[in-house]
Amino acid sequence: MIRIHKEGLTWVTGSLIVYLLIVLLLSYMNSFLLWPAAIILGVLLFLVVNFFRNPERIVAKVSDDLVYCPADGKVVVIEKTFESEYFKDERLQVSVFMNPLNVHVNRYPWSGTVSYSRYHPGKFLVAWHPKSSTENERTTVVIKRKDGQEILMRQIAGALAKRICCYSKEGDQAEQGADMGFIKFGSRVDLYLPLNSEIKVSIDQVVKGNVDVIASVK
Repeated sequence: MIRIHKEGLTWVTGSLIVYLLIVLLLSYMNSFLLWPAAIILGVLLFLVVNFFRNPERIVAKVSDDLVYCPADGKVVVIEKTFESEYFKDERLQVSVFMNPLNVHVNRYPWSGTVSYSRYHPGKFLVAWHPKSSTENERTTVVIKRKDGQEILMRQIAGALAKRICCYSKEGDQAEQGADMGFIKFGSRVDLYLPLNSEIKVSIDQVVKGNVDVIASVK
């Protein structure tokens, strides 16, 4: 059975009601449009359900040292860069781009305390644009491990994404693999890691949240 994320319950319910009403109306009218409409609307309903699916993913090996992938998608950036919002120093950036067919649930990459959480309104540049990390609508969440080591996770809206959902508040306890948010209709997630992190993924690698390990941080 497909699990639907709570952010999609209204969308899925509304789409199902519209589908049933139109099909029933056309059936009552004995219209020749019944089957074409049923097929087209059925495909659209499937796409809505597919987008808001929330597959159960259990982290195979819970570890303080491992940074798990926070989202499904493709790795589009692995580079050393200057993080200007929180750390204000150089970090290793790993970015995962989510297309509309990917699971759009965002999950905590490791466990710790949420030491920083900010929402920033902004533009809706395509998610792979270099300036999307600093100019697009986005949320920034920093998670502090029990030894004081911190990583930063940034949810970035894309050209189609018009709403970022983030549940993290400062002082919250983040549990590795638990849901921390959702981005609707195409997006990207950036991770900013310590420079001594051992990266476990490569450019263009297709990854899954809670399944693939992004890096090891000692």
